[in-house]
Amino acid sequence: MHILLVEDDAQLGAAIQRALERLSYTVSWLRDGRSALNAMRDRTADLVLLDLGLPGRDGIEVLVEARRAHVDTPVLVMTARDGLTARVDGLDAGADDYLTKPFHVEELAARIRSLTRRMRGLSVNRIEVGALSLDVGTSEVTFRGEAVDLTRREFALLQALMEGAGRLVRRESLENSLYGLDHVVGNNALEVLVHSLRRKLSFETVRNVRGFGYMIPQDPK
Repeated sequence: MHILLVEDDAQLGAAIQRALERLSYTVSWLRDGRSALNAMRDRTADLVLLDLGLPGRDGIEVLVEARRAHVDTPVLVMTARDGLTARVDGLDAGADDYLTKPFHVEELAARIRSLTRRMRGLSVNRIEVGALSLDVGTSEVTFRGEAVDLTRREFALLQALMEGAGRLVRRESLENSLYGLDHVVGNNALEVLVHSLRRKLSFETVRNVRGFGYMIPQDPK
């Protein structure tokens, strides 16, 4: 899952990025309102964490402009503005959730999981596809009843494929979710990652649609 973090406080931004990357999220960190609006218009992120007190353009302005441009990416506002009016303004501008600073990373992660469930139409954190089970909250994966130890990117790849089980997930979408805006992706980086995941599951679990992308069948063997 690709998260766009918009936060101008260097210490806080770095702490959030580290914490979320440890939870297997791909995080692209921007520090001003103009860059944030451009990135939101590109629609490359699955979720936006948006501070309001930004240089360049205020976060509320960014959110209003993004919604006017029909950007429907879920947005969680993070701000020190804790008054009722500020919360109402943020939600009315198009925010999907609101978190007041200071906050614990655990609460931020829980709200991200909640928004993700709502976005994916899920009621719980666990995704099950045939013999595969993945828990977004604990980062635990089992296959045929056995625990599987995955790297952060292997976990993110498996989650993206399981959320689209039975359907082709295009290569471009996978690369964006796995690497975000801050990495140059090598020509065969995705293939190497898929090969590693197959070795830990089975080579029949992840299918290649040559030239287009990958998929996990509804009942992976």
